[in-house]
Amino acid sequence: MDLALTDQQCAFRDDVRAFLASSLSAGLRRGAALTSGVFAEPDIAREWQAILEAKGWLVYHWPTEAGGPGWTPIQRWIFEKECADAGAPVLPGMGLKLVGPVLYTFGTQTQKDQYLPHLRTGEHIWAQGFSEPGSGSDLASLRTRAVRDGDHYVVSGHKIWTTQAQYANRLFALVRTDTEVKPQQGISFLLIDMALPGVTVKPILSASGDHELNEVFLDEVRVPVSERVGEEGQGWSIAKFLLENERGGSSFAPLLLADLERLRASGGPLTGELAHRAIRLQLEAEALEMTELRTAMEIEQGAAPDPRSLITKLLASEIRQGIEALAVDAFGLAGLQLPVQRPFYGEDVPTPVESAQAQIAAARYLNARAWSIFGGTSEIQLTLIAKAALGL
Repeated sequence: MDLALTDQQCAFRDDVRAFLASSLSAGLRRGAALTSGVFAEPDIAREWQAILEAKGWLVYHWPTEAGGPGWTPIQRWIFEKECADAGAPVLPGMGLKLVGPVLYTFGTQTQKDQYLPHLRTGEHIWAQGFSEPGSGSDLASLRTRAVRDGDHYVVSGHKIWTTQAQYANRLFALVRTDTEVKPQQGISFLLIDMALPGVTVKPILSASGDHELNEVFLDEVRVPVSERVGEEGQGWSIAKFLLENERGGSSFAPLLLADLERLRASGGPLTGELAHRAIRLQLEAEALEMTELRTAMEIEQGAAPDPRSLITKLLASEIRQGIEALAVDAFGLAGLQLPVQRPFYGEDVPTPVESAQAQIAAARYLNARAWSIFGGTSEIQLTLIAKAALGL
C-alpha cells in the first residue's frame, strides 16, 4: 500500500530501515521465520530485546514520562511495519505491552522503580494469570482466592493457558479478594514472584506439539500486600485497561501482509483457487491496515479511538487463520510434516521435506486456531462491537 507520508515520517522510516538492516542478523531473521508459535523463543527474544533496548526503541509504545521514546501512533505503525517487512522476531508482550503499561499507569512509585527497569533488561519475564478452568472469556467468574492475612495475601487457585509461564519468574494475576460484592467488584490485581513456595507450573502441549501454554497452580502462596497494583477491588478496571492493549495495542496488518508475501515467495507462484484465496486475503489485510491507520491518525489528532478499533483483533484472527490454511494447501503433502522437535531452527530438527517453510506450515496452522480464542474469543469481540457500535 502506497501511503502519503510526510517528509519527516519518511525520514523516520528510513532511519528504522537502516537500523534494521544493520542490527537484525541473519540468525535472528531465520529464527523468526521458523517460529511456529505467536512469540519468539527465549534465545531469540533475549538477543533482539537487548538490541532494541540499547537503541532506546524497546518500549516504543511507552510515553516519554514512562521511559519510552514518545513516538506518535503513526511512528509506532511505521516501526511495526518495517519490523514485519524485515522479518524481525515478535517479542512476548506479557511484560512489555501488558503489565508494563499497567505498572506505569496504576502502580506506585516503588512498584515502578522495582519492576520497570528489570522488565526492560529481561531480568523479569512475565506471564499472565487471568484465565481459569471455567473462567476464560467470562473472567468475572474467576475463583482464585486471595485472603488477607496481615501484610500478606494467601493466594490459592488454578490458572490455565498461561503463555510461556515455563520461562517466567513473575506472574501478574487477577484474584478474588471479596466474595460478598458484585463479582467484578471483588477482584484485585496482584504481582506474584513465581519462586515463592506454593507456585507450580505444568505444561500444556498444543495440537501442534508446541509448548507455549501452561497451567499454574497456586497453593497458599503468601504474596505481600505491597504487590497489589491499585486498590483492593480495582482489578476489574485494571484488567479492562490491560485487555484493550492486548486486543488492540499493536497493528496486526503489517505482519499479516508480510507473511503472505513470504508465503508467495517460498511456495512458488500460486495458481487457480490458491491464487484467488491469496488475493482475497491480501485485500482483507490491506483493508484492515487502512482501518488500523485511520484509528492511529485519529488518536494522533487527539480523538479517542472509535468502536472501529474493536474489529481489528477479530479480523486479524480470521486473516491469520486464512493465511496459515493457505500455506498448508500451497505446500501440499510437504505441508503436512510435523516433527516433534523444537525449535524448528534447532540442530535436532530433522531435514525438512521440500523446504524449511513447508516444515513449519502444519504447526503454524494448528497454532493459528487459537487466534480466535486468546485475548477474547471472536464471540466476545462481536459482543463488544455490538455494544459499542450499535448500543445493543
